[in-house]
Amino acid sequence: MPPRPRPLPPHLPTHFAVRDAAVAGVNGGRLHRADLDRPFQGVRSRRTGSSATPEPTDAFARQRHEHRLRTLAYAPRLRPNQLISHESAIALIGGPMPLALDENGPLDGASLPVHVSSRGAGPLVRAAGVRGHRIPEEVPWLEGDGINAVHPAFLWTQMGSWSVPDLVAFGDYLCRRHRPGPGRPTVGRQPWTTIADLRTMLASGRRIGMARLRTAVDLIREDSWSPRESLLRYRIVMAGLPEPALNHDVFTADGRFLACVDMAYPQRKVAIEYQGRLHHASYAADVERIAALRAAGWTVIEVTDALYRRPDELIARIRRALAG
Repeated sequence: MPPRPRPLPPHLPTHFAVRDAAVAGVNGGRLHRADLDRPFQGVRSRRTGSSATPEPTDAFARQRHEHRLRTLAYAPRLRPNQLISHESAIALIGGPMPLALDENGPLDGASLPVHVSSRGAGPLVRAAGVRGHRIPEEVPWLEGDGINAVHPAFLWTQMGSWSVPDLVAFGDYLCRRHRPGPGRPTVGRQPWTTIADLRTMLASGRRIGMARLRTAVDLIREDSWSPRESLLRYRIVMAGLPEPALNHDVFTADGRFLACVDMAYPQRKVAIEYQGRLHHASYAADVERIAALRAAGWTVIEVTDALYRRPDELIARIRRALAG
């Protein structure tokens, strides 16, 4: 039985550059032991075993989680003039993005390329599993998880190849205001960026998909709480219906809080609730909340995944409810 590998210096993180290990006194033989993975040339990763946090079951979240782990593994190779960008930066900040698919269904997020943008005239990254880009020297950036990435306002403008609805959903995520209200979490948390910043960045130079970006920026709002809500609102507005209020607090006549609804037409007392896949933990509370709204005279349209996939019927239900 081979001897156990010598412990690595404790200051080396989960993913580290070979050059940093050499500076710490780790010899080449130690870097080839079985307790280390080689996700990229010049990088080693400690094998930590199974994570205590279960992987997401939702396909979108799972793909983003896998892509984020792959991006973190590349991070030790970043040079001072290089920034994580595009979908890889979105994965780092937990933003929504379209599901990457092939003929067999959703791709493993670890198989997606890590996007790295070189600032100014620096050389483009050329490595297996990495897609290199060039961006202006003056592009702003931020640090998250110890990794330099393009600023979210610029990041949004990098995604002009996406559809307008997906750009709106991502913009909503970046610009969400965490406003006060009964039972609302994360009140006061600062948004990643603002609609004004998106407009400024969009005006600073030419971008791929400029027409889509210009259309989308006018449709971004600050009060959407999920990408599904954003996509549903886009569908409603594009059908010619009035734009609903988002995450609207409903109170009784005597001022008692009744519910916060995903979308609302308060003057018509019409609420639209996106249900998706109901979870056992919240199902009973959702049923009671919707019953209370109906008892108070509200018409509640519950949008399931099945109804969302029948847009004509969905829009017809909302039209009928607004017509009263």
